[in-house]
Amino acid sequence: MLIVLPPSETKAPGGTDATMSLSFPSLDAVRTSLIDVLTATDVNIQMRELKVPAGKRAEAEENLALRTAPVMPAIQRYTGVLYDALDALSLPDEALSRLAVGSALFGVVRAGDLIPRYRVSGGSKVGGRTMKAWWRTSISDVLGEQGFVVDMRSGAYQQLGPVPGALTVRVEQADTGKVVSHFNKQYKGELARALAPHDATSAEDVADIASAAGFDVSVDGTLLTMRV
Repeated sequence: MLIVLPPSETKAPGGTDATMSLSFPSLDAVRTSLIDVLTATDVNIQMRELKVPAGKRAEAEENLALRTAPVMPAIQRYTGVLYDALDALSLPDEALSRLAVGSALFGVVRAGDLIPRYRVSGGSKVGGRTMKAWWRTSISDVLGEQGFVVDMRSGAYQQLGPVPGALTVRVEQADTGKVVSHFNKQYKGELARALAPHDATSAEDVADIASAAGFDVSVDGTLLTMRV
């Protein structure tokens, strides 16, 4: 099982002076081209294409040094509500091996991949091209080779690389059936934490694991609904 998480806009600073290390080498050609363009593009143009607010100019400037910037494991680089709930550093290595993150810049990265801090989102443009145009079918192709996939990415990132047959997750209010928005990321982080230690191979396995962990869930085809 591979659990694919959404990235976060906020990313931890710093890291170590090591070489960037990325899984899924079939994505390297697009990654290299994106980095080539970003490191050569004027910051003012980047801010417009990447929709970076004026107060976050320093984040766009970081894109100019992607190849020499400090790196850290992806699961530590991404921050925010989902990653707080996941608490990845307390998980065993086997569980971490089942975690990946969707990325506009890198396509998909595994938890232990060493990545720099960057500012590119699924709704961005780089070099005048949308991220969907950059990635075309590459992300779908690589995720389609990973066996059973639990896809927790947000809609914008699922569109960059749809995975036919993947199990997607919907978080809804138990009393109204409406999609939970405010705490959506927190619940997905908690669910990912519960699933990662187990090698599930089907939607039914996931539902059983989630139920045993105390979640109220049901499965309909390739959709797992979690009621909170």
